[in-house]
Parts: sequence; C-alpha cells; structure tokens
Amino acid sequence: MLLYKQKKNNNAKGNRLLISVTFMGSAGPIRFVVNEEELVAAVIDTALKSYSREGRLPVLGSNLDDFLLYCPNAGSDALSPWEAIGTHGGRNFMLCKKPQPQVEKPANEGKSTPVIARKGSGSWKAWINKSLNLKISSH
Repeated sequence: MLLYKQKKNNNAKGNRLLISVTFMGSAGPIRFVVNEEELVAAVIDTALKSYSREGRLPVLGSNLDDFLLYCPNAGSDALSPWEAIGTHGGRNFMLCKKPQPQVEKPANEGKSTPVIARKGSGSWKAWINKSLNLKISSH
C-alpha cells in the first residue's frame, strides 16, 4: 500500500507568483512570492519591509505613498496601487521614489542674506591667507 501526500489546494486562493522587485540605486532585486490577486500597494509594502529587514542601503523609508512600482510589460506608466499585481503578466518590477515637487523660494526683496563660510576644500586657502597676513603685519 502506497501512501500519498495530499497537495494543498492553492488554486482556491489564486495563483502564486515569484516576483522580483529592483530598487533604484540598490545593489540587486528582492524576490518574494505573492498571490496573483494581491494589490500593488500590498506588494510595495512587502518589498519595503523586506528591503529594510535586510538592512540594504540607501535607506528608503516605509511610506507607501512615496513610491511608484513600474512593470516593463506595462509601458512607461506606473502601476496603480489599487490594481492586482497579476493583471499585466509581468514578474519583474522596478520600485522608484516619487519625484518630490520643487518648491520655489521667494525672491529676496532687496535684503541681503549673510554669506556662510565654506568649510572643506576651500578652507586651506583661507588658512594660508590668514597666516600670511599675520606674518606680514607683524613686521
């Protein structure tokens, strides 16, 4: 008599996909399994949690609203957070930060702003000038 293991019926939950999410500026993709009907927002959340759990750099944050998920099969538009991940048939995705809107600074209305002294590569020149002026003026 042969004993057979019964397979779990995963079809009731939907098909499962192994997806690969590449982060802009990171070393390599993160791979994990998701259900075909899972929302894009949930996939972004899982990807960000996996990214931070692995301690990858650069540190991205965990706010879902700051990121867009792209699929090469879907064209150049980002995927909507409310659609299912399996609708485009892709398994490779790119996660990018949303571009931050540039805030225009108001013009200085005739007021001068104080100049901040540069520190770093330019400070050695100031040091030399300062030391030469002290030696010359001491004569």
